[in-house]
Amino acid sequence: MRHIAMIVCGFLLLTSCTSAPKHSPPETKKIVNSQSAKLPTYKIGYMICNSRKETNARFKPLTAYLSKKLGINLEMEAIDTTNFTKRVDDLDFTHTNSLLYIIMHRYNGIKVLATEKKDSLGSMSQGVIITLKNSHIKRIKDLKGKTMIFGPTLAPTGFMSQIDILQRHGINPDKDLAFYTVPKGSDKHEKVAYAVLFHRYDAGALPLADVQRMIAENKISKDDFRILARGEIIPYCNFAVTQRVSAALAKKFKEALIGINKKTTVAYDGEVVRVLKQAGDDGYEPATDAEFDVVRAMAKRTNMPPYQKY
Repeated sequence: MRHIAMIVCGFLLLTSCTSAPKHSPPETKKIVNSQSAKLPTYKIGYMICNSRKETNARFKPLTAYLSKKLGINLEMEAIDTTNFTKRVDDLDFTHTNSLLYIIMHRYNGIKVLATEKKDSLGSMSQGVIITLKNSHIKRIKDLKGKTMIFGPTLAPTGFMSQIDILQRHGINPDKDLAFYTVPKGSDKHEKVAYAVLFHRYDAGALPLADVQRMIAENKISKDDFRILARGEIIPYCNFAVTQRVSAALAKKFKEALIGINKKTTVAYDGEVVRVLKQAGDDGYEPATDAEFDVVRAMAKRTNMPPYQKY
C-alpha cells in the first residue's frame, strides 16, 4: 500500500491553509479577565473536524468552563488535522481523533485522559462504506472497478477503517478501484455523502456518526443509502495531556472533564450556556492508552502513520 502511505505522508508534510495562527486569536482571550490575568496560562489544541467556525463554536464554552473550574487561563486553538503534529509541542492539552493520538503518543509522548461520548456508539466510533440503495453494488467485492470517495486521510473512521475493510476482502484500492479521491475544504464527511447521493462516485467512506447526524438533521434520508460494510469499532475523539503539564494538573483536568453533565453550565459571551449541548457531546469518560491498541493494529495493517513503510 505504498501509494496510500505516500498520500498520507504528503498530507502530514503540508502546512494547511486553514492552520491557526501562532498566536491565539483575540476572541479566545475573552476568558481572561482582570482577576485571572495573574493565573498561569495553558493551551489546548482542538482538531478541526468539519470547519474552524464549528470547532470554535463547540469548544470555546467548554474551554471557558475548564478555565474557571481549574483556576487557570486555558486558551484554545483550532488546529487543522494535517498541521496538528507540528503544533503539539507548543500545547499543554489536545483534543484529537484516535489516529492522531497514537501518532503523537509515539512521537511526542502525550497521554490520553478521556474520550468524548456522543451518538449511538458513545465513546466509540465506526467507519462505514455507503452506496445508493438502488445501486448494483451489493457486496464488497462488487467495488472492484468502481469509484470511491473517502474522508480525510487522517480520519480513522473516514479513511483508514475503510481501507482496512477493502484489504480484508482482497481489494487493493490502488489497483482494484477505478479511481478514488478525498474531498477538499470543510465538511469533508458531508461531501462524501453528497458525492454518492448525486452519483459522482459509486461508494463513499465516512463515520457512522456522520451518517446518523445527517439523517437526524434531514440533510439526507436513510432510504437513500445502503451501508455496504462496517469497520471495526474503535475509540472516538479524545483529550490528552502533553509532557509540559504536571501530573497533578492533568489529574484535575481529567476529573473536571468527567464531572461535566447535561446540567453543567458556563457564563460565556454574555449568556449562560449548557456546556455539553454547545459542544455537541453526551459527556466524557476515562480512557487508558491500552484502549487504543485496536487503532494501532489497524494502522499497521493499512500502512498508516505512525507505522507506515514506504
